[in-house]
Amino acid sequence: MSTPHTAALVIVDAQAGFINEHSQHAVPQLVRLVHAWSTTNRPVVFTRFHNPPGSPYEHVTGWTGLRTPQEQRIVDELAPYASSAVAVVDKPGSSALTPEFIATIENAGWTDLVLAGIDTDACVYDTATAAYHRGLRPWIVTDACASTGGPEYHAAALLLARRNISPRQLITVHELITGSAGPPDHTGCHPQHLD
Repeated sequence: MSTPHTAALVIVDAQAGFINEHSQHAVPQLVRLVHAWSTTNRPVVFTRFHNPPGSPYEHVTGWTGLRTPQEQRIVDELAPYASSAVAVVDKPGSSALTPEFIATIENAGWTDLVLAGIDTDACVYDTATAAYHRGLRPWIVTDACASTGGPEYHAAALLLARRNISPRQLITVHELITGSAGPPDHTGCHPQHLD
């Protein structure tokens, strides 16, 4: 009998439409992270943002991106992992905590969400704060996140996360993979090496 895991890795919006010169460096780190996490049979979830016509993004800011299948697709490097993920959460807003995803979290008994992806200052940060306010422990993998707006927005989001969540909840891929930081496993201990 397998032991249930209390932490899930959530890859936020690693979609073709969010890859640009400011965010493309995060993709290899995301691949490294997902590969290490999934080889230990721990749960992985992917999110996909959709920007429907008439959305607040269009109405308020005039942004009409992420509407085509080409923009919405998970990047090629991560697509094989997405096809075997526990769930792919489609969302029309910045937070991944849709009613369906909340039900998945509760049914699985997850207490910790390890977050990585794009944009640090939008969907990653908003998912982290929404998780925090629901009593979950969010972990942000700082070097597996990026902002399409540039490094200053990425840094600003991490500054706010340190202030509004906790500096302890910000970790690196290396720390997570080596088990030196990150969510405890089901026994309350930090996980052993993931690679």
